[in-house]
Amino acid sequence: MKDFSISPKAEDVRKALQELSDPNKADFLSRFFKTGPGEYADGDIFLGITVPNQRKIAKQYKDLSLKEAEVLLQSPIHEERLTSLFILCYQFEKGDVKLKKQLHQFYLKNLKYVNNWDLVDLSSRVLIGDYLLDKDRTILYRLAKSKNLWERRISVLSTYALIRAKDFKDILKISETLIKDKEDLIQKAVGWMLREVGNRNRAVEVVFLDRFAERMPRTMLRYAIEKFPEDLKRKYMAAGKNPKPNPKKKGTRK
Repeated sequence: MKDFSISPKAEDVRKALQELSDPNKADFLSRFFKTGPGEYADGDIFLGITVPNQRKIAKQYKDLSLKEAEVLLQSPIHEERLTSLFILCYQFEKGDVKLKKQLHQFYLKNLKYVNNWDLVDLSSRVLIGDYLLDKDRTILYRLAKSKNLWERRISVLSTYALIRAKDFKDILKISETLIKDKEDLIQKAVGWMLREVGNRNRAVEVVFLDRFAERMPRTMLRYAIEKFPEDLKRKYMAAGKNPKPNPKKKGTRK
């Protein structure tokens, strides 16, 4: 049983995770998440622990110091990194203005360890998105232009908090920036967030699609229109097959 009279350490979290490890699940996860660049992405070590169990451990050790959380976040073990991020998110949700700023800056400092899609998706919307609700969003545009796949995905997923607040301007601009991105994980993320915009205001998404559907990768477009009526789906999926001519490419130069 945890001794609440002693400040928790990274090693305590590690032991708690090890007790729940499952070699069979670890083998499956190592194949399922084998994708993309990063500090560990293609050589990640998995313990085979479900996300709900990681959340339980994170709540148990939610008072972990940033110094100890950093030890976990820089670990080659996937579940240690994700559990550390859950701890940071729990601290952020309960924290005051000063602590939220500290956690946001800590997250940015350790961004290279947020290097797989689940780590990105389950942390960036809180530690960046929620933090930026009433602040300048320049960081999102810098990340959107990064050469790093995970930083670009972070820029997209962070806007989920803004979308929930019905603030769509940033995801629309970032989507335009990433509209020709070749990475499947970026195409899916952009389409997903555009769909979230449509869930709250379909007219806004439709205006965007009317401008850009013909230029969007098919994966991005399919994700964006997933909840549209069939007739609208057909309209937008056909748009890319018959792009409008570009007047700049005419044979005669005037």
